[in-house]
Amino acid sequence: MSQPTQDKAEILSANPATDVRSQTMHAWLAAQLAGEDWQIAPASADASFRRYFRVNLPDGTTRIVMDAPPPQEDCRPFLDIGALFRAAGANTPEVFAADVEQGFLLLADLGQCTYLDALSVEPAAAPVLYGEARAALIAIQRASRPGVLPAYDRELLARELALFPDWYLARHLGITLDATQQQALAGAFATLLDCALAQPQVFVHRDYHSRNLMVSGDAFPASPGVLDFQDAVFGPASYDVVSLFRDAYIDWDEEQELDFVIRYWEEARRAGLPLPAEFHEFYRDYEWMGAQRQLKVLGIFARLNYRDGKDGYLKDMPRVAAYLRRACERYRELLPLARLLDVIENRQTVLGFHV
Repeated sequence: MSQPTQDKAEILSANPATDVRSQTMHAWLAAQLAGEDWQIAPASADASFRRYFRVNLPDGTTRIVMDAPPPQEDCRPFLDIGALFRAAGANTPEVFAADVEQGFLLLADLGQCTYLDALSVEPAAAPVLYGEARAALIAIQRASRPGVLPAYDRELLARELALFPDWYLARHLGITLDATQQQALAGAFATLLDCALAQPQVFVHRDYHSRNLMVSGDAFPASPGVLDFQDAVFGPASYDVVSLFRDAYIDWDEEQELDFVIRYWEEARRAGLPLPAEFHEFYRDYEWMGAQRQLKVLGIFARLNYRDGKDGYLKDMPRVAAYLRRACERYRELLPLARLLDVIENRQTVLGFHV
């Protein structure tokens, strides 16, 4: 059994509860790797309560430990959906050991380079990387069938939209809408929900973007490595597409984005997915689905800051808000929301905020 080292000690928090949690994880990992001389270091954290650690083994290989503390997190959806997507052909992490009661998983390491890392250094790699991401997404979508994943139904979509007035407007901007503005927002929400529910329904990763896709090289079955899929649902076909190409963390000029989306639409239709026969119809679905996601994301980023003390997402709000405005200004049905955004931005100027 590996003995504690300075590297291991560094992962322990000064917070007594977290300290106990880390020691419990350490003991569990030691039992899984009995006889191995391993080292451990923080790998990453995400917007949830989950933490990730990288384990270095004597033979030079690495593993990832997921710490998903109950009752805040449940490992079972990660295990089930990971197996589901892997069977479809996506490169999700192989599971070497699992303790769902304690909330620990020992996983294959899909690498340290996210799409965001790679594209920030070499934007010219985008056509190749996004081609691989499209192929993986289409493989997941082709495996879709109802009754396997939770439905991305009207109630869930509406609950996500409510994050925008509750956290972005009220908490982040200090804005309270009057009755007329509330009615305009409710009307826009209804329009977006009707569009989402009318689309072909497929497996939806729900966070298919550059921070959850890994450049995995020759790993089985191919790049990208796909992470953070545990909240997957059965819902609108355009959702993951707009999550990928109107990414909260990196953006592309419209000509390049349009090329990416057209290629997806062509490839998905060739693969037999029931997308609209006319691209302009799919692109409208894509933009309206994007508006729903962007409203949600603005609310989530505000909530992460004020509730969870994670302010790193605030810098990405302007990009998300710009996506939202772009879509709302293009469609007559969304113009009431565009006018509301005008009011919000004017208030932001008065209050010293900036979109």
